[in-house]
Parts: sequence; C-alpha cells; structure tokens
Amino acid sequence: MRARRLVAATSVAVGLVALAGCRSEPGVAAYVGDHRITEDAVTRLLDELRAEAPTPSAEPSAGPEQAAPAEVRMPSRTQVVSNLVLLDVCQRLADDKGYQPPPQRVTASQIAPQLGVPADTAYAERVADLTNCMNSLPAPEPVAPTEQDLAEVVAAGKSAGVIPAEVTVQQAAAQLDGDQLRGALGSKKVLADAITGYEVSVSPRYRPLEIPLLSFAAGQAAVSVPLGEPGSDSVTDVSKPEPEVTESAGTVAP
Repeated sequence: MRARRLVAATSVAVGLVALAGCRSEPGVAAYVGDHRITEDAVTRLLDELRAEAPTPSAEPSAGPEQAAPAEVRMPSRTQVVSNLVLLDVCQRLADDKGYQPPPQRVTASQIAPQLGVPADTAYAERVADLTNCMNSLPAPEPVAPTEQDLAEVVAAGKSAGVIPAEVTVQQAAAQLDGDQLRGALGSKKVLADAITGYEVSVSPRYRPLEIPLLSFAAGQAAVSVPLGEPGSDSVTDVSKPEPEVTESAGTVAP
C-alpha cells in the first residue's frame, strides 16, 4: 500500500448541497436551482447513443480488410444525470466567479474515444463542455486531512483490496497524507461551499449519488462528494410514535 496508488479523477466533480427541503416530481431527474433536468433529456441522450451503436449484420463481411464498427460503450442513466447536473453547476459557478475557459479546449472528438462513444453525439459534447468548465476552475488551497478523512480513505482502500486489513489509520496516514489527498480535500471543501446556494436536488431514483474526486488505481473512490440528498427520502410524522423500520437494500447502477 502506497500513496501513489491514489490517482486523481479525470474530471473534478462538484455537488455537496444543503437543502431546506427535498424536491421531487414525476419526469424530473434533478434540479439545479430553478432549472429542471428532465428524464426525457436523459433518455434523448441515451437514445442517440443507441442509434449510433452498430447492429449485427446477417451478411458476411466483405473481406478481412473491412473493419468492424467500434462498439459504443453506453453510460448508465446515473452517469448521464451526474454529467448534466455537474455541467449546470459548474457553469453557474464559473459565471458567478468570472472564471474563463482554458485557452486549449477539449473537443468532443478528443474525449469521445475515452468515453467509448461517437464524437458526433450530444453526450460527447456535454462531457467535453463539462471538462472544459472544470478546467477553468482555479486550483484550491490544499486541506490537511482530519482523522475522520483518513479513516474514510483507509476504509475505502481496504474495500478496494489495496490496503491490507491489518493496517491501522495511524500506520497508513504517513503514506496517504500527501499532495494528491490534500488537493482532493481542498477541491471538496471549496466546491461544496461554493454551490451550497444552488439547491441541487436529485430524484430518489439516483440516490445516493457520489462523485469521485480521488480514486485508488483499482477504481475505488478514495475521496468523493455527495451530489444532492442522501439515499433516504422518507418523511416521519413526528406526531406519532416512530414504527420499527426494517432496512432494505437497494442498488444504483454505477
């Protein structure tokens, strides 16, 4: 286990929001302020990608020189919702702070191969827009990890199988506490504080939604930011005694 096993996420994510109340209505995937990101908008992006996917042909190949069409790597609905929400939030933040886009912008053609989708799709364009917006944000001041921060990173590392089960938080701290971790915690703090007033709310369908800021090489998130509300959207009537609750597990697509 070494600190270098931590790798920064390709896109910095934003989205920790405190809300006075939760919003939910049919057909809405998420809110950013008064802006609704609809389920129809998510479906249109996915349908376009499916339409671009190659279909099996009953005819034999014309020859070995004819290359097979590239397979489209479909994102999940949760990934699409995340990108749309983050793009909206980032653009608001950049506008409010006067941040300028980088001179060298990422294009849909450049990012499409990483995503595994065609470059001439709206989804590739939205992810390119998000990447450029996030690159316009200044680097935050590093934040020293608390004991709780380190405990969460160690727990994630053990879950990913990159930190041995017997290693304690104190033993791991010296190797984990470095520029990468402090930078990710700085991003989490600054971005979370900056967007508190944007009132991001996510449909219960996609909760809990956490966006990684720093990950282990194995892919497990080491530092992440919750986007919108936590997983539970239940309301308790305080005028009545609380019944015994049996917890049920749910699964959200990655």
